[in-house]
Amino acid sequence: MSHLRISIITPSYNQRQFIERTIQSVLSQRGAFELEYLIVDGGSTDGTLEILQRYSGDLHWRSGPDQGQTDAINKGLRQATGEIVGWLNSDDLLAPGALSRVAEAFKRHPHLEWVHGRCDIVDARDQVIRKWISAYKHWCCRRYSYSRLLTENFISQMTVFWRRRILEETGYLNMNLKLAFDYDLWLRFAKRSDPLYIAERLASFRWYETSKSGAHFIQQFDEDYNIACRHAPDHRWLRWRKHAKRIRTVWIYKGLSLFRLNKAY
Repeated sequence: MSHLRISIITPSYNQRQFIERTIQSVLSQRGAFELEYLIVDGGSTDGTLEILQRYSGDLHWRSGPDQGQTDAINKGLRQATGEIVGWLNSDDLLAPGALSRVAEAFKRHPHLEWVHGRCDIVDARDQVIRKWISAYKHWCCRRYSYSRLLTENFISQMTVFWRRRILEETGYLNMNLKLAFDYDLWLRFAKRSDPLYIAERLASFRWYETSKSGAHFIQQFDEDYNIACRHAPDHRWLRWRKHAKRIRTVWIYKGLSLFRLNKAY
């Protein structure tokens, strides 16, 4: 049996601090699959390009102006040739053996369209943090339903992989969304079919003060709520539950931010 080809896209812009760790986490993957790794850089000026040049023989990269993260990812998705695709942001990490587990899942289930897996959260120094959030998401993922996904986005983006052909029907990332565009894509996927959850760690999400999630969490949850409302305009009960969970989550994040400020003093 021929190996599946897996394409990974990494959007990049001025992430010299983290991108080499991201690259190494991808290139170190081993298993019964072929790897295509594409990095779409928005014209970094912080030394990122020097790092990319060192890995030119192991991956494909391009650098130039773009219209932001969604544009970079869409460019990579259109360029990808793998049967299975996903994206990994330039500060996140794949877990050892992640792609082998993904390839095995798609081989065992020929009609499977998309998968996601367990994810932990790390800080800028790769130390695992917020274990209770990871545990809560794991609990939700094991009890997946489309209605549950409408009320809460518990799927970790960096663990999601899908068959490239389904983008032709669902469409690419919505360029009008800035912070929760992944959630919009999952809901489009979910209308087609249920995902398979791989209950092993596939990736690490990096959280730090200046990351998108760290600096703009209120705007992110607002956009997240509006996306769910667009996908379920007539489900008033689901929309109410989504609103309640949004308020709860925002207050949790505010509390965590306040705790960090007090701890700093």
